[in-house]
Amino acid sequence: MKKIKTLTCIITSILICFTLLWMAQCVLVPKYQTGITEGSMIQEYYDSKMPHEVLFIGDCEVYENFSTVEMYREYGISSYIRGSAQQLVWQSYYLLEDTLRYETPKVVVFNVLALKYNEPQKEAYNRMTIDGMRWSSSKWDSIQESMLPDENAIDYIFPILRYHTRWSSLKPEDFTYAFHHNVNTFNGYYMRVDVEPERRFPPAPELMDYDLGKNAMAWLNNISNLCEENGIELVLIKAPTMYPYWYREWDDQVTEFAQTHNVPYINFQNRRRQIGLDMRADTYDGGLHLNLSGAEKMARYFGAFLDENYDLTDYREVPEVAQLWEIEIQSYEELAAAQYAELERYGELRSWGINAVS
Repeated sequence: MKKIKTLTCIITSILICFTLLWMAQCVLVPKYQTGITEGSMIQEYYDSKMPHEVLFIGDCEVYENFSTVEMYREYGISSYIRGSAQQLVWQSYYLLEDTLRYETPKVVVFNVLALKYNEPQKEAYNRMTIDGMRWSSSKWDSIQESMLPDENAIDYIFPILRYHTRWSSLKPEDFTYAFHHNVNTFNGYYMRVDVEPERRFPPAPELMDYDLGKNAMAWLNNISNLCEENGIELVLIKAPTMYPYWYREWDDQVTEFAQTHNVPYINFQNRRRQIGLDMRADTYDGGLHLNLSGAEKMARYFGAFLDENYDLTDYREVPEVAQLWEIEIQSYEELAAAQYAELERYGELRSWGINAVS
């Protein structure tokens, strides 16, 4: 009997220690609920209760440039953007693999700008993409592929080891959002309504080598194969923004890949006029990303392409899904109204003013 009591005490003590460590970890890890919110985007997917027949994967060139709500309102297309700042090609692959654990979209849209990165770039961006994933073999493989030489996999398994020094810099939001998070996007779309016209960019610097990296292209091939294996149509796109630079030589290589693999490739830089974009009014940061007006134009233009070329469900006619989208639309309109009101009051968005640069 005494041994049982001793064992019970030991187990109870271990459980209490693990609980306290877990609670401390929840407080210490970055929340990304204010300021730079891109780090919260990946985890939001798991909260979505609706089906998604179109899945965008990529960096800021998808999550800031396509309004998922407008695409639904115009065509009934239910889509989701699984994107984060400077999301690398293999990270998009593993997010697609992760998504297939929950649903199989009919169309996957991949933004090709990420092909400029052939190797891991920065731990902070790795964290924004990977930390929000639920644990699975896909997350583990993404960690292994993404780590820089000075990173350790154990820090991803137990984030408290990475962030234990944040005790001295904790903010109120670290406690407010320790055990829950807000939804900062609309099916992955990040909204901004302010306007800063496209500026003149300096000439594109010359490169020593214009070949896209073999590693990046191999992962693009993996995305293509994964789509084919699961009966998914792949569409490659380049956003209409002109900076960061997208070289003609890179465009030629992606065009060749698309032709070889029989997948569409759309460079929206060449279609600004058809889309109706006015870069004096449709960007909020000097031409790097589109604002709400521009993202809705992109959604209408690209939504028409998807609607015409793929057998997609009009979810406006599916009551149980339409009801969920109506909730999303209401939140979307409320946030737009709040941003316009703040813009009118201060001449700038003070509550939505910081972004990670991807």
